[in-house]
Amino acid sequence: MAAGESSGSVVRRILLGSQLRRLRDARGITREAAGYSIRASESKISRMELGRVSFKARDVEDLLTLYGVTDEAERDALLGLAREANVAGWWHSYGDVLPGWFQTYIGLEGAASLIRVYEVQFIHGLLQTEAYAHAVVTRGMGAAPAVEIDRRVALRLERQKALVSERAPHLHAVLDEAALRRPYGDREVMRAQLRHLIEMSEQPNVTLQVMPFSFGGHAGEGGSFTMLRFPESDLSDIVYLEQLTSALYLDKAEEVAQYEKAMTRLHEDSPGAEESRDLLRGLLQLI
Repeated sequence: MAAGESSGSVVRRILLGSQLRRLRDARGITREAAGYSIRASESKISRMELGRVSFKARDVEDLLTLYGVTDEAERDALLGLAREANVAGWWHSYGDVLPGWFQTYIGLEGAASLIRVYEVQFIHGLLQTEAYAHAVVTRGMGAAPAVEIDRRVALRLERQKALVSERAPHLHAVLDEAALRRPYGDREVMRAQLRHLIEMSEQPNVTLQVMPFSFGGHAGEGGSFTMLRFPESDLSDIVYLEQLTSALYLDKAEEVAQYEKAMTRLHEDSPGAEESRDLLRGLLQLI
C-alpha cells in the first residue's frame, strides 16, 4: 500500500463524514435519531461525521436510507467512499507507540498538498535528523525502553518520506530562533541538524524562514500550530494544535481564518528564505 493511498483514506473518511452530516441536516434528523437507526450513540454519529472513526458498510447503508438517499448511483458512490476510507494507513504498524489522537494527523499530513507550520519548541518533525529526533524523543520519554524510543524515531523518519515522494507536498515552515538555539543532543547533533535545515531549505518544495529574537513580539504568540491544505476542493483547511495528551483539529471557517492571518503575518515578518539561510549559517558558526 503506497503511503499516499493510505493517507488518502483519512481524507476520504472526513469527506464521507461531512457528506453524511450534510444529508442528515437536510432532512432535519438529530444525531440521536441517526444513532438509534444504526444501534449506536449520538457521540458515535458525531465521531463518524468528523471522520474520526471507520465506517461499517451496513451503517452507511442504513443512514443513507434514513436520509432518503434512494438514487443507486449516489448510494454506490458514497458506499465506495466508505470502502476506501477504511483502508489501513502505513502508520498502523506503529500502533504500539502511536497515540490514537495522532494517527489522524499523520493521515492528514500525508494527504496534504500544502503544510504550513510555526514551531517554537523544537525543529518540526518533518525536518529533524535521526540523531536530533532521537534526542527529542529521549528527552520527552526518558523512562521508555530503548526499543520504544527507536520505534518512535523510525515513525518520524517514515513521515519524512512524503517530502521526497512523487506527489510531495509543499512545506512552508517558520521556525522561531528559540527552536534553533535550544540544544537537543550534543554539539555535533545540533551542528548536523542546522546543516540539514540549510540543505532542506534549498529543496524546491520546501520554504524555510526563521523568526529571529531581534524582531520582538510577533503573530505566533499563541504557540506552535500547523495548517494543512488538501487537493480536494470540498475539504477545508485544517488547523492542528498539539497538546500534551491530545490534539485539536479546527476546521470552522472563522477559526481557520484567524490562524490564516497569524500565519500570513509570520511569513511577512520573518526574513525571506535566503536571509533565513544566512541566519542558520550564522548560528552554525556559534556552535
